[in-house]
Amino acid sequence: MAGIKVFGNAASISTRRVLLALHEKNLDFELVNVELKDGEHKKEPFLSRNPFGKVPAFEDGDLKLFESRAITQYIAHRYEGQGTNLLPADYKNPAHYAIMAIGLEVEAHQFDPVASKLAWEQVFKNFYGLTTDKAVVAEEEAKLAKVLDVYEARLKEFKYLAGETFTLTDLHHIPVIQYLLGTPTKKLFTERPRVNEWVAEITKRPASQKILQ
Repeated sequence: MAGIKVFGNAASISTRRVLLALHEKNLDFELVNVELKDGEHKKEPFLSRNPFGKVPAFEDGDLKLFESRAITQYIAHRYEGQGTNLLPADYKNPAHYAIMAIGLEVEAHQFDPVASKLAWEQVFKNFYGLTTDKAVVAEEEAKLAKVLDVYEARLKEFKYLAGETFTLTDLHHIPVIQYLLGTPTKKLFTERPRVNEWVAEITKRPASQKILQ
């Protein structure tokens, strides 16, 4: 059976989400580069792997997946006994799993759309020779501040967003936070004590450092 393959780009936030999960699980894999600047993700053969033309796509033997958050959940369950446990300690308890699931939804629908827009404006536009729109940055930072206020309150009760252990909820935040820490938006994290501690904790993990390399 063929091994694990990730079809994506090492700079992509969504691709990094999957790479993080694989590193946390200490799994061997092959990263097959998809050149985004050349539009490889919008044509064959990539479209046969993800018809929506977005990275990453994923293969584990005969299994083919796309959508980074679905892939990380597969990895967490399929390789439950290897590396870091990315699920709640008592994940078979429906209530405990539901708490993590809430965190996953909040990250996907409240945090990421804003954070990714900020990363686009302040980081990725530079790759394409485009100019940062400061008005958009100010607007999106105001939105992100409100989300982080919710996180600050949550993190006063628990070490991580889904409880006392590191889970997929935390992992999914890491790639875009790593980019934003290199921009003026970093202040939104550092000025909130609990959020700042959480960010420091999750970004210093060995897997987090590996994707920066």
